[in-house]
Amino acid sequence: MGVGGDFDSQKRGSRGFKGLMRRKLVDSARKEVDGGHKLAKELSVTHLIAIGVGSTIGAGVYILVGTVAREHSGPALTISFLIAGIAAALSAFCYAELSSRCPSAGSAYHYSYICVGESAAWLIGWALILEYTVGGSAVARGISPNLALLFGGGDLPAFIARQYIPALDIVVDPCAAILVFIVTGLLCVGIKESTVAQAIVTTGNVCAMMFVVIAGGYLGFKTGWAGYELPTGYFPFGVDGMLAGSATVFFAYIGFDSVASTAEEVKNPQRDLPLGIGAALSISCILYMLVSVVIVGLVPYYSMDPDTPISTAFASHGMKWAAYIITIGAVTALCSTLMGSLLPQPRILMAMARDGLLPSFFSDLNRRTQVPVKATIVTGIGAATLAFFMDVSQLAGMVSVGTLLAFTMVACSVLILRYVPPDEVPLTPSHQESIDTVSLQHSSSNQKIDEENSKVCAGPSNEITRPLIAKEGASAGPVVVKNVVLDRYVIDENMRRKIAGWTIMLTCVGVVLLTSAASYVNLPSFPRYMFCGIGGALLLSGLFVLTCIDQDDARHNFGHSGGFICPFVPLLPIACILINVYLLVNLGSATWTRVSIWLVIGVLVYGFYGRRHSSLQNAVYVPAADVDEIYGSSSNCLA
Repeated sequence: MGVGGDFDSQKRGSRGFKGLMRRKLVDSARKEVDGGHKLAKELSVTHLIAIGVGSTIGAGVYILVGTVAREHSGPALTISFLIAGIAAALSAFCYAELSSRCPSAGSAYHYSYICVGESAAWLIGWALILEYTVGGSAVARGISPNLALLFGGGDLPAFIARQYIPALDIVVDPCAAILVFIVTGLLCVGIKESTVAQAIVTTGNVCAMMFVVIAGGYLGFKTGWAGYELPTGYFPFGVDGMLAGSATVFFAYIGFDSVASTAEEVKNPQRDLPLGIGAALSISCILYMLVSVVIVGLVPYYSMDPDTPISTAFASHGMKWAAYIITIGAVTALCSTLMGSLLPQPRILMAMARDGLLPSFFSDLNRRTQVPVKATIVTGIGAATLAFFMDVSQLAGMVSVGTLLAFTMVACSVLILRYVPPDEVPLTPSHQESIDTVSLQHSSSNQKIDEENSKVCAGPSNEITRPLIAKEGASAGPVVVKNVVLDRYVIDENMRRKIAGWTIMLTCVGVVLLTSAASYVNLPSFPRYMFCGIGGALLLSGLFVLTCIDQDDARHNFGHSGGFICPFVPLLPIACILINVYLLVNLGSATWTRVSIWLVIGVLVYGFYGRRHSSLQNAVYVPAADVDEIYGSSSNCLA
């Protein structure tokens, strides 16, 4: 049978339920991209570190150390930051591999589309849009109070000061909106220019933190580190309190994923992206630990001011003037985080528009700056409007949902890439002639193989050799049977993929059951322990099976080779999924109610627009092993 007929059935099938799970091809050197859709490759490792550190270290650290030390960790705050940093590193490893293999704009949305499917990618992209919009607005609203502190605690000039409008019963913040527009204009100038500006602002924040470490260390050695000489010891809330503190400060590491969103603009993505992500996270972790080890040593944890812990710690030692330096650090941290929040969203909008899930308006690039200016302006207007009219502090929890969902999906994508990478990839209908040519070549090759097999089967041997039947809708190309040993059992490649696919899915189900039952303490004991047992059994058995079976050989040629390889698979991605799902479950019902409304809106937008305009709507799916041959045939035809 010719391949063309099978491809047509695949194309029709993609419009039904299979359309929700259709996956796109990894962007590669052979893929022709319209010249108007190319982002400028301007970024190096230094730029990526500036983006990562600037997006990660926000003003929260200047408050977080006091709150977590008083309520959870005590003097063990440094260990809490360390554990949280290790947990964040699990996601960073997954991001490092996928960003170097698939260096295109879109970050977690892009990886989900390639590895999981269109519907999952849409939900991740839609959640990230909410995250960056609300996150940027919340950061902008936090800048004006800190600016007021620099003016001696007084009010800002009237035209930018917060004003209460009785008729609407809201407090508007012109300063926040103005700052968002300034950052938006800076992002429209060019990726290199905006990154340099972010590096300068981030340097100011890092200098303020180093002042805290050096000056605080001097005071500590001079006065004797009173915070560590307590009768309650190093763990006043026990190990449980220290771990609870780790769960709280984990969100201080959110931001390094902004580096992955600029993958298409990196000069050498296979080398620079893993280095940038790793270096940014390491620097952030070291700075957090240094600041925490100093502050909890200067004053007892129970005496810390929950709102201004660092300033009051220095004031208690007669250094009230240090509050100005700390406030400058907080302002620069907020400005840098604002840049980091507004930078990724236009690139996610652009990636979704490229794939047809959003209007092509968002994918237009400025010819001179090679930046998605239209998407950037829309992002700026949305964030500025929220920052001007709304007190988004109640929506802050929604920011975490988008990030944790993205972290979870990226870890799942690594498992899929290693064990069940896509065996069929989409090509545009313009390649149909080349597909038919390759199909005819494979048909003639298969005919010869069938003749040889018939001769073997007609021989004296009692055993009949049967070729592995090709999957329906796949090409009738030559088939190679790979035997995989699972203890004493031998399974073929198709069975291995089925076992791996079901195992990954059941492992994720086990994680959800385990974390949900462990978190909902109001459940009766019997069902709670039962669900914990079932979830734990699925999790451990999934880890065992994935450890025993081989990973797919196709992973070596998936995407761009030669980049970073995530270690300790499947243990590391599964641990990453477990941590992120646990944090998701514990975000609270109010947060999930708000997020659910946004996700329902996203489902409607996808159903009425995205699914119908998807670039994969008329795609022809071919076996991944034949893609190079088809592209080669296309090149010969053009020549």
